[in-house]
Amino acid sequence: MNWPGSLLAGFVGTLVLTSLEAGAQQLHLTRMSLPYLLGAMFTPSRDRAKVIGFFTHLVNGQIVALLYVAIFHAVGASGVLRGALMGIAHSAIVLLVVVPLLPVIHPRMATLHQGPTDLRRIEPPGPLGLYYGVTTPLMVLLAHVAFGAVVGGLYRLR
Repeated sequence: MNWPGSLLAGFVGTLVLTSLEAGAQQLHLTRMSLPYLLGAMFTPSRDRAKVIGFFTHLVNGQIVALLYVAIFHAVGASGVLRGALMGIAHSAIVLLVVVPLLPVIHPRMATLHQGPTDLRRIEPPGPLGLYYGVTTPLMVLLAHVAFGAVVGGLYRLR
């Protein structure tokens, strides 16, 4: 395995993913901020949550990029197209598995069955994250396809 290449691909891919997600939020295409949601698991402070969440997102992105690299090695090839296809699968897992689990594991997120409390004030994402905007699933898909394309494009098998 090409460790420097995999770490670089993961870092750049995660920066692209996070930038696209932040840009979509700033353009009001979604209200979801994964770095904030991740950071809010650790602190109630909104500002600190964004910083902690950004670095947590970078670490998570590196871990996922290593999984992408392992799959590239298993199939014997990498590339932009293969990475983008993996990004589609990745976004499906995020939207269909991770997002619905957030209210269960997040200490500050209300659930679909119980409204906000003093501790749980963050709105749950709902199915496919639609409570954060009707274009949220599309933004998640596009950002993860870009992540996969960048990781696949930058990583080279040796």
